[in-house]
Amino acid sequence: MEGGALVKKTLAFLSELGPVITRYLELNLALGKRYKHEITTLRSLDRFLSRRPRASQDLTAETFHDWCREQSLLTPRVRRNRMFMIHRFCRYRRRTVPDCFVPDSILFPSPSQPIAPYIFSEAEVAQLMRAALALDRPSFSPLRPEVVRLAIVLLYTTGLRVGELLRLQVADFDPSEKTLMVRNSKFHKSRLLPLREDVAHELEAHLLLRRKKGLLTIPTTPFIWNLRRGGRAYSAWGLQCSLWATFDACNIRTRSGRRPRVHDFRHSCAVNVLIRLYRSDVDVSTKLPFLAAFLGHVSIISSYRYLHFVEPLRALASKRFDKSYGGLVVPLARREAGRE
Repeated sequence: MEGGALVKKTLAFLSELGPVITRYLELNLALGKRYKHEITTLRSLDRFLSRRPRASQDLTAETFHDWCREQSLLTPRVRRNRMFMIHRFCRYRRRTVPDCFVPDSILFPSPSQPIAPYIFSEAEVAQLMRAALALDRPSFSPLRPEVVRLAIVLLYTTGLRVGELLRLQVADFDPSEKTLMVRNSKFHKSRLLPLREDVAHELEAHLLLRRKKGLLTIPTTPFIWNLRRGGRAYSAWGLQCSLWATFDACNIRTRSGRRPRVHDFRHSCAVNVLIRLYRSDVDVSTKLPFLAAFLGHVSIISSYRYLHFVEPLRALASKRFDKSYGGLVVPLARREAGRE
């Protein structure tokens, strides 16, 4: 389908800026750009403007500021990205309306405001798995509890990105080898993940349940599956909402009082692998390249941002240091006593 036809078929812009937004998207889609996030952002702006009186639906400094306030619950990085999308749209509009408003990008949130990830403990993950089984079963997802439980297991034990999880199909799991194939992921790379015995058992039990229920289990069936759109995978938003329900049931919140992000499971996977390496008394530095490959990174440098110095890790690292070099460190009190 051509870009213009796609915009007209799937979206209906209601504000005074609607025709301009449509032309802008038609142009960029015709150029081959994938404007999924831009469409979401411009649709948000259009809805906001359409709620105002018809005479004040133009985009001005005041209306832009008010729209930005509605984005306050988003992370600084997402807010900044959305504001730049509107900035690009305004620059496009200025070609035909020279005096139109264009926001000043200097006032946008700083790009360097990283979010501290929430690191799930093993006990919390076990709690979330139990909470998942208590979720309701809507008609469009008769196995929602089991699907969400499986999603939690895979996110925590394999560190999959959300897109990788949602693209997993039945054919990607090899029960005899206990491996999971992650296909065409970031930078168009694929990787083969070895699974723990209990994780492979979770996948086998899930497929067995589907067969008993007479549900689809052909090779191309998604693991994170529902009946909508002919039996496709959950959307990222649909999965996030289901996981939020389990966070609420377990009363799990970050220090700021927010729900954890789905991506925090990936951080938790990396940290807990590091904790297990320290507990197993192996040379951790020799295992880090394997962790990088497991996470789908080019090198360990890309994995460093996932290795957070949490309390259990601090204690294990201190204990290992003391075991290796504790004899070389003389406590201050003993040193002073020796001088007397």
